[in-house]
Amino acid sequence: MPVPKIPDPPPEPALSTWKSDLVSGFLVFLIALPLSLGIAMASGFPPIAGVLTAVVGGVIATWLGSAQLTIKGPAAGLIVIALGAVQELGGGDNATGYRRALACIVVAAVVQIAFALARAGTLGDFFPTSVVHGMLAAIGIIICSKQIHTLLGITPTAKEPLPLLLEIPASVVRLNPAIALIGVLSLVLLFGYPALARRTRWMQKIPAPLLVLAASMPLALVFDLEHRHTYTFSVTDSIYTIGPKFLVNLPGSLVQAIAFPDFSQVASSASLKYILMFSLVGSIESLLSAKAVSSLDPERRSADLDKDLLATGVGNLVAGMLGGLPMISEIVRSSANIGYGARSRLSNFFHGAFLLVFVAFAPGLIHRIPLAALAAMLTFTGVRLASPREFVHTLRIGKEQLVVFVATAVITIATDLLVGVAAGIAVEMFIHVLNGAPIRSLFRPDIEERVDGGRLVLRVKQAAVFSNYLSIKRRLARHPDATAVEIDFADTRLVDHTVMANLHDLKATLEREGRRLTLSGLDDHGPMSSHPLSARKKVVLAPAMSR
Repeated sequence: MPVPKIPDPPPEPALSTWKSDLVSGFLVFLIALPLSLGIAMASGFPPIAGVLTAVVGGVIATWLGSAQLTIKGPAAGLIVIALGAVQELGGGDNATGYRRALACIVVAAVVQIAFALARAGTLGDFFPTSVVHGMLAAIGIIICSKQIHTLLGITPTAKEPLPLLLEIPASVVRLNPAIALIGVLSLVLLFGYPALARRTRWMQKIPAPLLVLAASMPLALVFDLEHRHTYTFSVTDSIYTIGPKFLVNLPGSLVQAIAFPDFSQVASSASLKYILMFSLVGSIESLLSAKAVSSLDPERRSADLDKDLLATGVGNLVAGMLGGLPMISEIVRSSANIGYGARSRLSNFFHGAFLLVFVAFAPGLIHRIPLAALAAMLTFTGVRLASPREFVHTLRIGKEQLVVFVATAVITIATDLLVGVAAGIAVEMFIHVLNGAPIRSLFRPDIEERVDGGRLVLRVKQAAVFSNYLSIKRRLARHPDATAVEIDFADTRLVDHTVMANLHDLKATLEREGRRLTLSGLDDHGPMSSHPLSARKKVVLAPAMSR
């Protein structure tokens, strides 16, 4: 008689985790409040717009997404696009540009919803890893080029990233001492926080942004930033002006904060460009973050990326109609959420609810936050995105990856984000062709498929690169019942880093499902660096010389 299978225990109801999720949601709220304000201001939006987005991401998008522990809200990675939209679409009038940018966000949200319904959640697998990291590094540099001036209390004359970077020494010379003290102290606290947390256990429970606010807000009171006045700094014997313009400016109520999109220019070429960037870059960042958070989930719950993209699209639709920034599944706040002990999607809901209550009933406290402190938080974020470690890490993967990384970053800074990403992809493809990948195989790989019971063998020929990886993944998706999968690369000339990294992640996903993935045929492929996931190029042995 067969032994009856014992059914798996039912999943623990989300409500049973509400205490740990409440604590985590509150701590993430403390991080999200100043970051949301700072991201909005750096984007050319009213400060409250960032909080509106975080509220929508927590209160509404929570219930539509699949990734249990992700925190949805505004992200630094979209600052460059949002600010560009406000400036270009407004033609010098930021208020008009803001409302026209909202229209782009709304249309981009519809595009994201269409992506989700078309099951384009695999979109994040298409883009080369080094292009994505190069794009983020460029964004980090651009953020720093703008925020360092605010941190010093100076309004720069330049507008573009490179001139702004070159103007930093002049801003250092002309800095406003009181404002610079707040900004530099905030920056020191952010960079020194890891060392403080390691030495003091209780410090680990205090989010770094809260520590910054605890130091900067009393200084704002000491310097009386609430009232416009001048002071003399004895070292330079110069007169400086400070006042409310160095504090966060909020509307009187949430109702006054709501702004509606202006669709009058939504069909213009400039608007279409930003719609494409909002939908494409926002989707890629959100999908990559959702994948990363799922890998950090202590319960190893895999996310349905199509469903998560749908939640992001609906959230952006609501946020854009109310005057908010675009949202993504944000990796830093999501990682903190997991570290604080979150167990379910309720933590994201609580984080949004706390933001809503705080903005509704304590707007006066938000008004007392110095802009220099927010600029320090964004500068810290920018430095992390463009950290020298990213360049070193990319070099370890392979010299060709560093070329793609740097090309993407430099062209993005010099032109714009869309051109930079396109250039990075073109450079990567050119390198693949130089390394032996036939042009015809860049998008359509030649794959032989063999099924033997519960075993699936895919024999990939010519090349396995980022631009044809989705074809390989679709072949795998046709056989969800295969318990053992083998991908044979014996007949490939090149397997790139993005494919190696994606298959590494896929292997972990299949293992959680009780399936096995093995890679074969790589013995005669030489790695392009010592990194375990470096690109593999087939070694062609020279024929033996005849005697």
